[in-house]
Parts: sequence; structure tokens; C-alpha cells
Amino acid sequence: MKTVAEVVTVSISAEGVTGWGEGVPYPRYGESIDGALAEIEAARAAIEGGASREELLARMPAGAALNAVDCALWDLEAKLAGRSVTDMLGLPPLGPTATAMTVSLDTPDAMAVAAGKLADVPLIKIKVDRSDPEAQIRRVREMAPAPRVIVDPNESWTIAEIERLQPMLAELRIDLLEQPLPAGEDQALEGFKPLIPIAADESAHIADDVAALASKYQVINIKLDKTGGLTGALALADAAAAAGLGVMTGSMISTSLSIAPALVIAARSSFVDLDGPLWLAEDRPGGVRGVGGVLTPPAPGFWGAP
Repeated sequence: MKTVAEVVTVSISAEGVTGWGEGVPYPRYGESIDGALAEIEAARAAIEGGASREELLARMPAGAALNAVDCALWDLEAKLAGRSVTDMLGLPPLGPTATAMTVSLDTPDAMAVAAGKLADVPLIKIKVDRSDPEAQIRRVREMAPAPRVIVDPNESWTIAEIERLQPMLAELRIDLLEQPLPAGEDQALEGFKPLIPIAADESAHIADDVAALASKYQVINIKLDKTGGLTGALALADAAAAAGLGVMTGSMISTSLSIAPALVIAARSSFVDLDGPLWLAEDRPGGVRGVGGVLTPPAPGFWGAP
């Protein structure tokens, strides 16, 4: 059971102003706190020399370290310009955003109890495995018949299970199936016509991944810790749109400093899963607030605004 969120925080200062960014190293991708710190230190001279976000995207590997650096630079640029990041991008101000509220993997009956507490939220994510996914999903749906639903097997299913469970997923009005196959086994989805959309999560990191995934998935789950920050996330969102794919925005368990830049991508997304800070006993002051499955943006000046 996860009890602590370990993050890397970067601050970059210029002209008396400081920009902040956060990354969450993820062991699933071979990352660690020490490794992320080493990547940032290796790029220190380039950062201090004024390297642009685009230059750093080419110089550093996509991941948590680059995410922290890239988002700190976005925050710094916004503060120096006296404009919000959304204004710099020609986007409207951020508003309330419905986020998935997670029903964690457990026995079907325990999951039903958890789902009953979320029956009135807009969107639920159900974590399942191979043990008895139909019972897990049915019990949740019985207790929460109204919300939209994402089912996330976390790479645990086979293509045979995906095919067998399609009628049940459609019957229960499941809206999205997230990364059912292990990353690297996507070829099994080539030509498959699902009854509900399937999203690539662990299989999709950067914009260059889209070409190989477009014939296998219908949605791309964008996480800034995978893309290496907001710069890479915007490129991935553009590539997904050009390929006719939908977009989901996700995150690791993190503070609001990770969520604030992700909300920029969330504004372009059909599905949003940014409840990470809501699992924390204590978040950063001024961060996002979540009530009834809806996130309110951080306080003015928290990130990405003067």
C-alpha cells in the first residue's frame, strides 16, 4: 500500500522571480528520486545558461525530471510576462474540472461500499485485475449507476479477456477501458473493434508514440510525468488530435504543483483523472480543491500566473 508521495521539486529564478515545478519519479519506468535529481543536475548548466524548453526537451529524457524543469520554466515565463500560461497559449482561464474518483482494487463487496460513497460524482475510475473483473465492475455499477466510468485493469488482461468482457462493459455503460494489455503487447489490438473506447496509458509517453498506437487505441492518456512536462504534453495532445484520437489527462499521486499544469491539458480532454492530491493528508497551500468529484483550480499565483 502506498503511504507516501515522493516528489522532486524544481525552482528556477530570474530577475527576482521564481518559477516552480514538480515531478513524480515512477519506478514502473525505471525512475527514482536519486535518478531524477541526477538528470536535473546534469542539465543544470544548460538551464542556467538559458536553454529553452524546446532545447531541454531534446536534451533531457522524457520523464519526471524534465517535467519538473519544464513546468518551472512555464511558471517562470508566466510570472516574468505578467500573464497566465493559459493566456500565453491563447486559451480561456481554467475553470472547475470534473475528475475521476478512484475505487481501489479490493473484493467486489468492498469495492461496492467504496462506490456507494461516490454515487453522485461525475466520473469514477474502477481499478480491477484478472481475479474477477466482472464481479468487481458489476458491484460498483450497482452502487453507482449514474457516473461515467473508466475501467483500469493496469496492464493485467489478455486480448482474450478483452474480447470476452466487451458485452459486459457495454451493458454496464462503461465509458473507457484504460490500458488493459501490458505495454509492448499492443499489437494484439491491431484491427480490433471494441464496443467501448480503449485508452493507451503506459504505452503512450510522447508525441512520437502516436503513429504506432493510432490503429490500436481510440484515446491517449497524457501524463506530464511521462511526456516530460507541459511542453511535451501539448505536443502529444496535438499529435493525438491529428490522428483522430481522443485525449485523457492523468497524473501520479502528487501535490497540486503537478496538477496545476496538467489542468491545461485537462481542458482539452474527454476524460480527466487528476485526483492525486485528494489522496494526500496534506497538500501544498493554495492548491486545488476537490468537492463532489470536481476540482477547483489553485489560488491565483500558485502556478502559471503572476
